[in-house]
Amino acid sequence: MATTATPAVHPTPAVPATSASLLLAGALAGPAFFASAIAQMLTREGFDITRHPISQLATGDLGWIQITTFVLAGLGGLALAAGVGRTITEGVGRRALPIFVGIFGAGLVCAGLFTMDPEDGFPVGTPDGPVAQMSWHGVAHSVAAAVSFTALAVAAIVLTVRYARRRAVLPAVLSGAAALVLLLPMSPDHMSIQIAVNGLVAFAWTTVLALSLRRSA
Repeated sequence: MATTATPAVHPTPAVPATSASLLLAGALAGPAFFASAIAQMLTREGFDITRHPISQLATGDLGWIQITTFVLAGLGGLALAAGVGRTITEGVGRRALPIFVGIFGAGLVCAGLFTMDPEDGFPVGTPDGPVAQMSWHGVAHSVAAAVSFTALAVAAIVLTVRYARRRAVLPAVLSGAAALVLLLPMSPDHMSIQIAVNGLVAFAWTTVLALSLRRSA
């Protein structure tokens, strides 16, 4: 008696465990960064967020804490880039999005390794006012930070276009707004506050992206 072969049924795979772990690392990078930065702001003598950018926490005897914070956040950004590349495999931005998110992560690592110069009275004992001449590592820090946040703004624009093509209006508007904030010129009078806001917007965007990809996958 002849038998009829039954075709195997392959269930739709969930997001692989590795990809889920990468996205989770990307989601945690922002909250961990700001938890560390806020704790330092509240405990390090002489720090004033209205005068000193967050990056200045990387100077002085306790600067290693913020250096480590930058590096770990950057590694989280690189993990997010890898997770995005494994999760978004079709449609607009499938190639560009992980590249620009990866540049953001790499830029944060470099911003941590190359510290800015002490200035404006921080750390305690530093003369008031801007540094007379920036060191090479101060210049490298500024360039790395600028490249990092510009790359993330481009990533947000790419995601805006992807959402718009899919007629997801609210995500497109929010992602576009994040890009706009990150691309605004720096105000000399309120630079440290603007840098903090940019960091908050950037990490909120990466956290939402990571969590939404894990959920949708």
